[in-house]
Amino acid sequence: MNPIRVDFVVDLAYGLMIFVAIGLILTAGTGVGVAFGLGVLVSYVIHIAWKMARFDPDWMTREMADRVEKTVEDTVSKEVEKVEKTVGETVSEEVEKTVGDTVSKEVEKTVGDTVSKEVEKVEKTVSEEVEKTVGETVSKEVDEMADRVEKTVSEEVERKVSEGDEEAVDAPGRTDETADPDSESREEGAESD
Repeated sequence: MNPIRVDFVVDLAYGLMIFVAIGLILTAGTGVGVAFGLGVLVSYVIHIAWKMARFDPDWMTREMADRVEKTVEDTVSKEVEKVEKTVGETVSEEVEKTVGDTVSKEVEKTVGDTVSKEVEKVEKTVSEEVEKTVGETVSKEVDEMADRVEKTVSEEVERKVSEGDEEAVDAPGRTDETADPDSESREEGAESD
């Protein structure tokens, strides 16, 4: 026999006995019915205690522990979800605001300082490079111009000198006509005599 079926039949029998006690109260009288009903109830309590001890003495404890665990788990998970959501939103907003402000200030400061330093470096480097390059270029150009001017002047002087020498060389071959204008008039006077 299956113990579960036996227990069911016994519980059903006790339930019927309680109905019989109620019927006795109504028909035979109150005293007899109450005495029979109390006897049935006391024997039923004894039967339940015996049954619990026989099958599994910890069944009620486990059952209650399972129910409590499930209830606590559901309640805690719901509360944890609410807290996570609230904390997540609050933390997200606060972090976003704080980090945004802090990063913005730090970036402005750092970028400003870095750009300022880099601009100073670039200005200094450009200034040095420009001075150096312009100095070299101007010096080179001035030297080249000086050389050209010197060469041009030398050539002009040599040309003028050589032209002057040619005139001087041509002058003796012309006779003294160009050399002395008075000698011309003397020569004319000698011819007329």
